[in-house]
Amino acid sequence: MPGSSDYTVGWICALPCEYVAARLCLDEKHSDVSANASETDNNNYILGRIGKHNVVIAVLPKGGHGTTSATAVARDMLHSFPNIRIGLMVGIGGGVPTKHDIRLGDVVVSAPQNGKSGVFQYDFGKTIQNEAFVYTSILDQPPVALRTAISKLKGDYELEGHTIEETINVILSKNPRLQQKYGRPSSLTDQLFKPHLTHDSICCREGGCVSNYNNIVTRAERTQLEGAIKIHYGTIASGNQLIKDALIRDKLSGEKDILCFEMEAAGLMNHFPCAVIRGICDYSDSHKNDQWQGYAALTAALYAKDLLSHLSPREPNLEKRMVDILADG
Repeated sequence: MPGSSDYTVGWICALPCEYVAARLCLDEKHSDVSANASETDNNNYILGRIGKHNVVIAVLPKGGHGTTSATAVARDMLHSFPNIRIGLMVGIGGGVPTKHDIRLGDVVVSAPQNGKSGVFQYDFGKTIQNEAFVYTSILDQPPVALRTAISKLKGDYELEGHTIEETINVILSKNPRLQQKYGRPSSLTDQLFKPHLTHDSICCREGGCVSNYNNIVTRAERTQLEGAIKIHYGTIASGNQLIKDALIRDKLSGEKDILCFEMEAAGLMNHFPCAVIRGICDYSDSHKNDQWQGYAALTAALYAKDLLSHLSPREPNLEKRMVDILADG
């Protein structure tokens, strides 16, 4: 059984559905976690292998969403597994459908541009209309090997397509009890409402959103050639405040060409430089529901698994250990 120094990939997720999706991606599960973790480590881990990489998976504590909790989990992980060189933050996020044809179940991957990490931190008081949006910091880039693997995978997907949807069907056929939560919901539930239609503390049915088709943006169905799941590369915005207003979403995305909003990555990037991979479960508006969370978590996790397959076993060892990067910083 591998020792703590044999694990070179750290995978962090925030929610139980993301943790389940990560576990489903393991090619092999390693059993003895306690022998590897530090006595002062507060994390719970699943250890295993994906392809030829030994992977440490940790989930944030219940109720511990946000940048601070993510920082604490990463710190303990690197203390217990000091040879980690590749980091992944994998889970769900809110998409920005305005400029890009982002739909529920799609995957957004943080892609560095112009020397910046592909993730930036914002600070935001309350998610109400006309609220000011403050960019607080630009975050570190993920390791070169990881960025190279993302580029390779993007090219392969462009040439050959991906098999994420087919792989989900195989996984669920072997685990039928997970079908209801992690299977693809009906396309009828992927409804994009017009930005001006906002409400607080009431559901869409009570607000009359669903009953009036004039409230819904008309979009052409994706063709079989396009596929149900698209992968998008670009900027992800991260902060401690949930974005749930379409007008704010569109304003902020217009300023920075944001593809996705989430709540954990900003707590990681300068302590755990990683690729951020998000399955889209809602449109960062007030019409939130949980229907797409399981499926979106699984699409993101399977992209992350494909990404690791494009990383040779020797490539992580060419990167500096994250604990050394932090010590140098």
